[in-house]
Amino acid sequence: MNSQERKESRLKEFLNNPKRGLWSLATPIMIGMMVQTIYMMVDMFFVGQVSADAITALAFNLPLLFFGIGLVFGIGSGVTAVIAQYIGAKDKKNADNSAEHAIILGLVLGLLLTFLGISQGKEILTFLGIPRSILPLAWDYFSVIAMAYTFLVLSVFFRSILSGEGDMKTPMIIQGGGTILNIILDPIFIFTFGLGVKGAAIATAVSQISVATIFAYILLVKQHSYIRFSLKEFSFSSAILVKIFKIGIPASFSMIIMALGSGVFNRILVIFSSEAVAGYQIGIRIDHIFLVPAIAISTSLVTLVGMFYGAKRYDLVRSTTIYAIKSCVIIAIGIGAFFFFSAPTFVGFFSDDQFIKDIGVQYLRYFIFGYPFIAISMISGRAIQGLGNGIPMLVLTFMRVLLVSVALSLYFIFILQKSIEWVWIAQLISVVVASLVSTFWLIVVFRNLEEKTLR
Repeated sequence: MNSQERKESRLKEFLNNPKRGLWSLATPIMIGMMVQTIYMMVDMFFVGQVSADAITALAFNLPLLFFGIGLVFGIGSGVTAVIAQYIGAKDKKNADNSAEHAIILGLVLGLLLTFLGISQGKEILTFLGIPRSILPLAWDYFSVIAMAYTFLVLSVFFRSILSGEGDMKTPMIIQGGGTILNIILDPIFIFTFGLGVKGAAIATAVSQISVATIFAYILLVKQHSYIRFSLKEFSFSSAILVKIFKIGIPASFSMIIMALGSGVFNRILVIFSSEAVAGYQIGIRIDHIFLVPAIAISTSLVTLVGMFYGAKRYDLVRSTTIYAIKSCVIIAIGIGAFFFFSAPTFVGFFSDDQFIKDIGVQYLRYFIFGYPFIAISMISGRAIQGLGNGIPMLVLTFMRVLLVSVALSLYFIFILQKSIEWVWIAQLISVVVASLVSTFWLIVVFRNLEEKTLR
């Protein structure tokens, strides 16, 4: 069976059993992300052994890193949705051309982010409110990561191409291998070579370069995928580029808004102490254990919804989305209950500083009540994105992060002079509001699909 026959067989399988298709796509992503989450925790553990200042330096880097990665992941999700729609419509030529556009776009974005990171990174870290004493540590980390941005961007776009054709297993294996390499290299560079925080960055850079190289070899040299690349015969299409940007740019801005929000929260929390920032960022890392299944399911839904929409199976778009929401909410409740009782153990793994631990535990025991609402809004936004509309995700993120969460936090802390837990309460209120709006939006979209079916 050749690659085209395998792809047609996979599409038929998804149409016949969409629930099974959702899990067949989500499971490899989940496994790969679990490995990545383990890396994030091990990385913070190793950095935590250096000093409390080292954790804080890493914490202030996260919004800046998330800004660049968020921009790329957003556009990458546009690539995934466009390729999935073309495959669902059995238009292989445009699916191939979309992938070629993605690679060129990845090179351009990667080089641009590297230039901006190296030239402006230190100034941005200062703007984010990092204490002057910790700035050298933070710059040691970010200056190395910026050098590897091009490889990171290409890795994301290669994965997006494979996700668009429904292949989640290959990215899981490649990225999982890169993460394991990162975990092995961390203690070597941090402790054996005595490089501290900079060593953690070097380990990450080496692993990302390795991952991008393997992706390029498998897709461009071995021609592993259903998609075929022929950059020599590349034909520029503004229509394809506009379609990718129409879906991807709103998602990118959503991620950028989240990065800005994280930076604002760091500036609010540093008023209490730099340890408060570290405790909050530890809590966010632990949140990733819940976010792994949520992101895996929602990412898989983009592929399925795109294929079903391209095949004009609007009934499957609705039923699969509802099933994904129910599944994700159940998982959210289970993980949230577990974290409520085990938070001290998890947070204590990263730091011996009692104040840092207290902040991390307090954050988790408030925010876990928002997990089910995050599941609803995340799945809803991704489903609509799979239909080719990225605006709802942007609007929901802007409303949740800036209009509600940040605004309420500033009001509670600076106007009402409340204590630090009111930052967590503001975040909790924001996810509840976002889930209500996203549910209403999804209902409207489903009604429009029903009208299409009746025409």
